[in-house]
Amino acid sequence: MASSSVNLEEIPSESLMNELLRRMKCAPKPEKHLILIGPPGSGKGTQSPIIKDEHCLCHLATGDMLRAAVSAKTPLGIKAKESMDKGELVSDDLVVGIIDEAMKKPSCKKGFILDGFPRTVAQAQKLDEMLERQGVKIDKVLDFAIDDAVLEERISGRWIHPASGRSYHTKFAPPRVPGVDDVTGEPLIQRKDDTAAVLKSRLESFHRQTLPVINYYSKKGIVATLHAEKPLSDVTDEVRKVLS
Repeated sequence: MASSSVNLEEIPSESLMNELLRRMKCAPKPEKHLILIGPPGSGKGTQSPIIKDEHCLCHLATGDMLRAAVSAKTPLGIKAKESMDKGELVSDDLVVGIIDEAMKKPSCKKGFILDGFPRTVAQAQKLDEMLERQGVKIDKVLDFAIDDAVLEERISGRWIHPASGRSYHTKFAPPRVPGVDDVTGEPLIQRKDDTAAVLKSRLESFHRQTLPVINYYSKKGIVATLHAEKPLSDVTDEVRKVLS
């Protein structure tokens, strides 16, 4: 397909060399197919890039993939847009199809990290069916377990400087002057999603949806429960032990 080919002469030598070195480093690594499950603020988003780099995996966030498929006007993306335009939820079959497409990319050669999917047992079953057709299975489900009270303290204390994106925390990283950005002196804001009331609602929904999914994978013996309330480096060490 000449239309989608890349002219390697146009790519800087440094970029080509870096990619070649990355592929050489990744070549001996075993394949891994992982699912990350955790409530907002559990540190899932912090650990994911570390896992991705250390194991040469691709990161599949279903929301991002859906938007990309719609933007690229792939056949599945067009179907997804039709559902969205009608105000309907995108069907499980469509989402699994988009994951199936994404898995074929060179960046997913050594496996993937699935983030944000599956959210229900029905989705988990459809995912398993698709993977089975490809001769692949989920190797490990990382459950970022953390007490709701710890999450509330983590999230409801977050304040941001909208213009720069700088973030502060009333307990863990407070600004020099309460409510004011250290650099500009401008006021800080709290995002609507970071209030205790919104968090409580999101956590109730999360627990209701995902507990059955965790139980589904527990029966297969592939769930690793992480102590996500620990410091970042401790959780990273725990993940490394689980995946070694």
